[in-house]
Amino acid sequence: MAVLTERARAKVNLTLHVRGRRADGYHDLESLVAFAECADGLSLAPADQLSLKVTGPRGAECGSLDDNLVLKAARQLGERMSPLTTGTFALDKQLPAAAGIGGGSADAAAALRLLARANGIGRDDPRVVDAARASGADVPVCLHSSACVMSGVGASIAPLAMPQLPCVLINPGVPVATRDVFAALGLEPGQTAAGASMAWPGPSASADQWLAAIHSGRNDLEPAALRLQPVIGDVLGGLTRADGCLLARMSGSGATCFGLFRDAAAAAWAARRLNADHPRWWIVASALS
Repeated sequence: MAVLTERARAKVNLTLHVRGRRADGYHDLESLVAFAECADGLSLAPADQLSLKVTGPRGAECGSLDDNLVLKAARQLGERMSPLTTGTFALDKQLPAAAGIGGGSADAAAALRLLARANGIGRDDPRVVDAARASGADVPVCLHSSACVMSGVGASIAPLAMPQLPCVLINPGVPVATRDVFAALGLEPGQTAAGASMAWPGPSASADQWLAAIHSGRNDLEPAALRLQPVIGDVLGGLTRADGCLLARMSGSGATCFGLFRDAAAAAWAARRLNADHPRWWIVASALS
């Protein structure tokens, strides 16, 4: 087997509507999800045993390798497919952890795509999809890794044809625990939230039509995350004031926020200005699709 490589693209929740809390305690969601060009890198090299090496500027944020989602996903697939060709994973960690952009989930999904290729099966193979679901709520959508609507507890995915949207992503360097944010919502098991499902533009829709549709949505976790980490408000304010920013919103459970821009040049200029003002924040100009 030759060395195989994949990109684990950052997941961005352009909208995130909480539809209620199920009797089992999980929350039902409806989210428009897109993926950024910024990504972790993951490779799989031939080896007798499954293992993982981590490098990159964010490698220290990964914690114990025994708990890493890359290995968890590989083991989940191994339980469903025998024999399974594995090897040594090498993770180049570029994305911040606990940031609301699915860094660990994207890594796990990239691992499953690599294993599918190494074993001559498709990423849509039921065993791969089932392993993704068992690895974490965001892993199935990251397995898809392109624009879609994610609903329920993450297992229902409907692909969408969305044009590239220039953006700036900012994480202020504070962790936000997803569990704490959902707890702050205060929904009781069995409680539902009002609101109809969103209707999204068709395949030939323009970027302006998509921007209008996204603007009509919201992130229901944003107010709770703001109470837990008020610096998120500073990030949103900085993006909103940036020249050319059309919409600023938090992604997922935070603390990463995104700003949508009309063109890549405006996004790049805003990222440079914001980075000069906040050199300790993680700031990147990218594009979502």
